[in-house]
Amino acid sequence: MPDPAGSVSAPTFEVARRLEQDGQGLSRVFVSGRRAPSRPGPDERVHLRDDGGIVAEMREPSGTDPSVFASEEILRMVLPALRSDCRAAETYRTEPGAALASPITALTGDADPRTSIDGARAWRELTSGDFRLEVFPGGRFHLTDRDADVMNFLADHLNGSSAAA
Repeated sequence: MPDPAGSVSAPTFEVARRLEQDGQGLSRVFVSGRRAPSRPGPDERVHLRDDGGIVAEMREPSGTDPSVFASEEILRMVLPALRSDCRAAETYRTEPGAALASPITALTGDADPRTSIDGARAWRELTSGDFRLEVFPGGRFHLTDRDADVMNFLADHLNGSSAAA
């Protein structure tokens, strides 16, 4: 079930920082659908809504299978975790000067209402390594709406045939 606040890229950034601090190099970090955590975002308060407000947020972008909403039992099970994911995504900010040595690739949709292209581009500030921004046609769910394009991009990159931008 997707996080209505977007990909939780901020915790990914922290995991990557800790791996680097432990001496484990990363070949590349991929983030998607989330502004850089060094940049303030819109007033994100989904995690403070009641359960009905979180469900309404999940329904809004049409990214969640409607059958999920049919089961009260499933909703009761997933809402606490979903609220925690929203809280992590909405409240995390990097400490000033925090950066990775690992290269970062940020993916976003050109019509994503929550992650502007500039917000995705700001990930550049969080690495001393190579940076690539890949913009796909689509909105909030560009990864699933354009899954073949995204998979081809990742396959090309992982096979070494994708030049860094």
